[in-house]
Amino acid sequence: FLYLVSFVARMLVLVLGDLHIPYRAHELPEKFKKLLVPGKIQKILCTGNLCSKETFEYLKTLASDVHVTKGDFDTSNYPESKTIEVGQFKIGLIHGHQIVPWGDRESLGMLQRDMDVDILISGHTHNYESFEANEKFFINPGSATGAYSGFTSDVCPSFVLMDVQGNHAIVYTYQLRNGEVKVEKLEHKKKA
Repeated sequence: FLYLVSFVARMLVLVLGDLHIPYRAHELPEKFKKLLVPGKIQKILCTGNLCSKETFEYLKTLASDVHVTKGDFDTSNYPESKTIEVGQFKIGLIHGHQIVPWGDRESLGMLQRDMDVDILISGHTHNYESFEANEKFFINPGSATGAYSGFTSDVCPSFVLMDVQGNHAIVYTYQLRNGEVKVEKLEHKKKA
């Protein structure tokens, strides 16, 4: 007998940004570093503002497939935007300083349509946010270090892990609140 087994490859994707190392933060919080170990993550999507080559090299120790867009404080030659395929999703990646007003959902929706992506990842505000609109998904991973922003010095360190299987993404948000790591889970399915 011949059995056909349907196998959908899983991919664990780290989404982060606005680290601002060494200018606004010295390093990732220790509790985050303990969670982010080499060999577990297949791809990294970074919204920029790494601010140092050493930070990029650190990300390369976590996963060899690292995609970064240029933040308004980056001096490296990263692109302004990128489109990456993960599973059945077409993902758009930008820093976010191009969105006016910053973080505006309507403006993000316009960019998502212009880029023709299923998921749009943006940063710049340093505040975690995710939402669905018109069957598309939007993620702002916040600041992984908790670096202060132009809006506030009270920034909750955060990052996102996406577990992507075909047309299904399970999104885990990690936030460091009062010294404890809190995890929130969301799911998004791409319509056929």
